[in-house]
Amino acid sequence: MDERELQKLLEDIKEGKSSIEEGVKKLKDLPFKELGFAKIDNHREIRVGYPEVIYCAGKTVEQVKSIVEFMLTKNNNILATRATEEMYAAIKEICLEAEYNKLAKTITIKKKDVPVPDTYIAVVTAGTSDIPVAEEAAVTAEVLGNKVERIFDVGVAGIHRLFNRLDLIRGARVVVVIAGMEGALASVVGGLVDKPVIAVPTSVGYGANFGGLSALLCMLNSCASGVSVVNIDNGFGAGYLASMINKL
Repeated sequence: MDERELQKLLEDIKEGKSSIEEGVKKLKDLPFKELGFAKIDNHREIRVGYPEVIYCAGKTVEQVKSIVEFMLTKNNNILATRATEEMYAAIKEICLEAEYNKLAKTITIKKKDVPVPDTYIAVVTAGTSDIPVAEEAAVTAEVLGNKVERIFDVGVAGIHRLFNRLDLIRGARVVVVIAGMEGALASVVGGLVDKPVIAVPTSVGYGANFGGLSALLCMLNSCASGVSVVNIDNGFGAGYLASMINKL
């Protein structure tokens, strides 16, 4: 339940279109639902504007399935990240509308339309190997109600490819730049656009990349203003933050 739905419920009770008993039934699981192994935060969308997202890594298939099964009763859109195909198969048993993005490792279920602003988010990768993280960012932003433009494989090793798509990147409200290796693309883009840049270092690269650490430090040390950095391989965090900026 989001703020608009809560307001409508209270207005319906006030106008006699809904009973107090029906209202209590709908609000009974606030602020959270206790499942024993998890506490589902049903109050989150009212507080911060977006419902809880399921982080699947470390959870069993049955735990993820049980969480989704309860969340389906709330008629909210559902996003699960770092999900396996086995988890998707289990969720498909209880919800035929569930979709799986193999690259992003996300499960999405659309139950209601979300207002989408006219502006868009650009998701840019340095290389093709960065696309899985980019897809996690893009899917997250789309589920949260945003238009997304994907611009892939435009890294500094062939920077002319970036210039060919610069108009599309500059037209975005916010730009997510995803790069491994030395992570230089975020600084380059930051010096070419007048929009916020969210940099995502990836663990793509040989040994001296240190699992994304070198890209992370490069992005944190960017001399371009307006570049902020999320954690290594954190496409979800970038997509979520981009959505918040795009909807300001």
